[in-house]
Amino acid sequence: MLRRYDVVGLPRTNNDLEHLFGTTRYRERRASGRRGASPALVLRGSVRVIAVAVTPAGGFTAAALAPQDVRAWRALRARLDVRHEHRRVQTRFRRDPDAYLRALERQMLQPALPS
Repeated sequence: MLRRYDVVGLPRTNNDLEHLFGTTRYRERRASGRRGASPALVLRGSVRVIAVAVTPAGGFTAAALAPQDVRAWRALRARLDVRHEHRRVQTRFRRDPDAYLRALERQMLQPALPS
């Protein structure tokens, strides 16, 4: 049997998953006023979609929001920070490729050890 059937409340079929993602995009657009999906939904999608799926109608208490496993939480934050940094670099390159490449070249030409 598949592991997804062990998780209570996880949609069982592709149609249910499509509905979950569509609902998430709809809510994101309504909350942000954007026509398309928010860049943050793409950047932090693995967290945001889960958050939308499991948030109860009344919200959470402060005690429920505290991380149970701090190491796992820090690992997740580190993965998100790496993805965020990649996204920032892409944006810098798209805005001004020449300046980005000049800065990269200057960085590479610096001596490895201080003189």
